[in-house]
Amino acid sequence: MKLNENGLKDREEWMKKGYRLPEFDRETVKKRTKERPQWIHFGAGNILRAFQANVLQELLNRGVMDTGMIAAEGYDYEIIENINLLHDGFSILLTLKSDGTMEKTVIGSIVESLEVNPENKKDFERLKEIFCADSLQIVSFTITEKGYSLKGADGQYFSDVEKDLKRGPEAPESYIGKIASLLYERYQSGGKRIAMVSMDNCSHNGDRLKEAMETFALAWEKNGRAEEGFLSYLQDREKVSFPWSMIDKITPRPDKRAEEILKADGIEGMEPIVTAKNTYIAPFVNAEECQYLVIEDEFPNGRPQLEKGGIFFTSRETVDKAEKMKVCTCLNPLHTALAVFGCLLGYPLISEEMKNPILKKLIERIGYEEGLPVVSDPKILDPRKFIEEVIQIRFPNPFMPDTPQRIATDTSQKLAVRYGETIKAYGKLKRGAADELKMIPLVIAGWIRYLMAVDDQGKAFTLSPDPLLDQLQPVVKEISLGFSGDVSEKIRPILENKTIFGTDLYETGLASKIAFYLKEMIAGKGAVEATLKKYV
Repeated sequence: MKLNENGLKDREEWMKKGYRLPEFDRETVKKRTKERPQWIHFGAGNILRAFQANVLQELLNRGVMDTGMIAAEGYDYEIIENINLLHDGFSILLTLKSDGTMEKTVIGSIVESLEVNPENKKDFERLKEIFCADSLQIVSFTITEKGYSLKGADGQYFSDVEKDLKRGPEAPESYIGKIASLLYERYQSGGKRIAMVSMDNCSHNGDRLKEAMETFALAWEKNGRAEEGFLSYLQDREKVSFPWSMIDKITPRPDKRAEEILKADGIEGMEPIVTAKNTYIAPFVNAEECQYLVIEDEFPNGRPQLEKGGIFFTSRETVDKAEKMKVCTCLNPLHTALAVFGCLLGYPLISEEMKNPILKKLIERIGYEEGLPVVSDPKILDPRKFIEEVIQIRFPNPFMPDTPQRIATDTSQKLAVRYGETIKAYGKLKRGAADELKMIPLVIAGWIRYLMAVDDQGKAFTLSPDPLLDQLQPVVKEISLGFSGDVSEKIRPILENKTIFGTDLYETGLASKIAFYLKEMIAGKGAVEATLKKYV
């Protein structure tokens, strides 16, 4: 059995093995998409195949839509060549459920795959054709948060961006420059309406994309590389919109267990590949069953009825509340707590941690007791039910190969949102209200204990990547197991750092509590576990 047009002709064989197949006439959909494209998506990775393409497939199966997805990749062209084209655009989605069952779906809604590469003249000309089409309604993105950045940490433009800003829309090299060039084509073809929809997991993502586009438009107009009016076109919300969105879907790296299941079913060529740009990808995606996509309903050229596939369309304010609900209260703070203590206690998987009643109780208290009183309630999603789903279904899922070590990456960059916002919200309730918090200070103490790079058994371990490690580790270098000195003074540079926490923890009154917890966690071997048992 092969995952391609020819191999899928024997539908009965695939269905016997439990695979759900596309139920629409793919050749007809291909032809319609070629003639009147509606939706092109940049970022041909796992999230597209597990989420957006699956939603679209359901709508094609039901006859709600009659055109397919165009997948475009502007960073790692190997994805197109060695995954999409090799398998005729098909992929396999393995939905891993917490009850141990698995849904196996062949995704066939991606009917065209293109390199966003000016040197590939055929593909780039086709992209221009798509961007000039009257029928195009949605240009969406999952290019990661970094994909929208034009400058490095030094505040200087990346070299490819700088070149593109000077050179204009011809033969761009940077990812965002390529998008700006294609959007300029749409402007030149009559200033046609379009929605540019970032679906990346970052706050106010539409603004990130808009700012990047405007930077190019302004530079090109100033140096005479673009017609005057391009910037105004981008800034006219009736012509071009940049909606905010909130996305929630976990798609880990291809799992060996999933690969073995496919091989046992007799499907050839399922091995993952690692590209030259270090993208880890396979012809299949293993993903959790839970998913949310909330989008600001601003589509100047109309949109498909994606709400019939479970996607929410609402106001900007509601999108913002849904985002804050997720990252400040109901998901991300719980994830970080498990990441920190999972590393300290030697857990290989998040799902394994959920078998520990103390760790489970810890995140229950963070979510229900400390988070919900100040939650940003979007109304379209119930915060309490969202937490229940996270704790009862998502985190305990044994088939999700998600690790504390992965979640612990860049923790210093996340704390201001994941805990700082809740701390500040308590401060607004009444003077001294933040002192009511018990579990969040415990997690912060756990994170500082984690920075020592010594687990609860006294063994050294490697910290996950974090841009502030060089700054943070020297602060804790003199703290060791059994340390009897003044912990509070040692960690002061961390606790008073407003960049990390969004507030000075001494001003909130929480610093002494954090130092107290940390003192107990460094008492000796097993002290982290003992402290959790004592206070949770």
